Amino acid sequence: MSNLRSNIVAWLGRKYFTRIQKNGFDLSKMSFLPDATLAPMRRDGLDPIADLSRTRAKEPISKIWLPFGINAWLVTGYDETKAVLGKAKGFSSDFTNLAERNIGVAPQQNPGGLGFSDPPTHTRLRRLLTPEFTMRRLSRLTPRIHSIVEERLEEMAAAEGPVDLVQSFALPIPALVICELLGVPYEDRDDFQRHSTARFDLFDGANASFGAMSDSLSYLHGIVRKQRETPGDGLLGMLVKEHGDELDDHELAGLADGVLTGGLETTASMLALGTLVLLQAPEQFAAIRDQDEVVDPFVEELLRYLTVVQVAFPRFAREDMEIAGTRISAGDLVLCSLSGANRDEKLGPDMERVDPHRQAPSHLAFGYGIHRCIGAELAKMELRAAYPALIRRFPGMRLAVPAEKLSFRKLSIVYGVDELPVLLK
Repeated sequence: MSNLRSNIVAWLGRKYFTRIQKNGFDLSKMSFLPDATLAPMRRDGLDPIADLSRTRAKEPISKIWLPFGINAWLVTGYDETKAVLGKAKGFSSDFTNLAERNIGVAPQQNPGGLGFSDPPTHTRLRRLLTPEFTMRRLSRLTPRIHSIVEERLEEMAAAEGPVDLVQSFALPIPALVICELLGVPYEDRDDFQRHSTARFDLFDGANASFGAMSDSLSYLHGIVRKQRETPGDGLLGMLVKEHGDELDDHELAGLADGVLTGGLETTASMLALGTLVLLQAPEQFAAIRDQDEVVDPFVEELLRYLTVVQVAFPRFAREDMEIAGTRISAGDLVLCSLSGANRDEKLGPDMERVDPHRQAPSHLAFGYGIHRCIGAELAKMELRAAYPALIRRFPGMRLAVPAEKLSFRKLSIVYGVDELPVLLK
C-alpha cells in the first residue's frame, strides 16, 4: 500500500498520451476549457468556488461553452437539478451519446454498468443489483466494517510520528469493504485502489480518465472470468450463480466497475475530508466523541456540505423541453452541479457552513432519480462506523501541518485531498 501513489503516477504516465481517435476534439485539452465551464469541478478549500454561487443566484440553469459543437447547460440550483435528474424519460445518460459526437471517445470505452445506461438496460441491471443493497442484506457486512475500521486504528496506533490519514485510514476502509462485498480476494485491494483513484481526475485531461476506465474494466474482466469458473459468496459470485445466463462478462464487469467507482474513491474522500472538518470544528469533534445520537445527522450534513461527487453523469436531452423557464433543445448536453445544488440558499440559511441540526430537504450528494447511487446506504454505514471510532480512539488527534498547506485536487469529478497528515497524540 505504501507504493500506491507511485503506482498511480506511473499508470497515469502510461495513459496520458493515449489517443483513442485520430479525428475529433482532443479530450486531453479538457483542463484548458474556460473557467466558467470548469467551475463545477473547482473549489476553494472545502467550498465550491464563489463563481458557482454567483452563477446559481443569477441563472440556476446557465449556458456554458463546449468545443464539441454541442449546446451545453450547467445546472446549479437545487430544484432545477432535481427536475433534470428526475426526468429519466426526457434525458439520456447512455455512453453512446459521448461516443457518437466525435469528441475522442470510442464506443469500446463504454464502461457499462448503471451510470452510463438508460432503461430498459438500466432497469434490468438495477433490478438484479438492488436486492444486494437493501439494508437487510447489507447488515451482514456490519461486523466486518467495524472489524476493518478497528484493524486500521490498530495499525495507526503503532505508527511513530505523523500519519497520513488518506493512506492509513480513508482509502483502505472502503477498498476492503468493497473487496468483501464483491467477493474479491483481500490481496487484490491495492489493485482496486489503483483502478479507482485517477479515473476522476481531469487535471491532466480526460483521456487519462477514460484510459483509467479501460484499465479498470480489463482488470475486472479477469476477476469475472475467475468468478465464472468458481463463484464465490460475494456479490459477483451471487450474480453468476443466480443470473449468470442473463449477464455477459462485459455487463458483469461493468456492474463491478460501478460498485468500485461509486463506493471506493467517493467514500475515501468523504472519510478524509469529513475528518478535516471535524479537526477544524472542536464542538462537533467533541459531540461525535461523546454522543452516539449526533452521528447520523452529522453524517447526512457532511454529505450535503462536502458533496464530493461534484457533478452528475452528463445528460443529453431526448426532446425539446422547458426546465424552470429555460428552453432546452433535443441533443443538448446538461451538466448538473451537485455541489452547487447542495449549497443553494433556497434550502435554508447559512448553507455554506456545517450545521448538523438544520432541517433541510434531502441532499443530492448521491444524486436523484433512477441513477441515485445504489450503494448510498453502504457508504453511510462506513461513515457512521469510521468517524466516531477514529475520534474516540484518538481524542487528541490534530493536523500535523497548517490547514492552508494541504493539497487538494485541482480539477476532479470526485473532490478530495491528496494527503492528510495528522498527529494522533
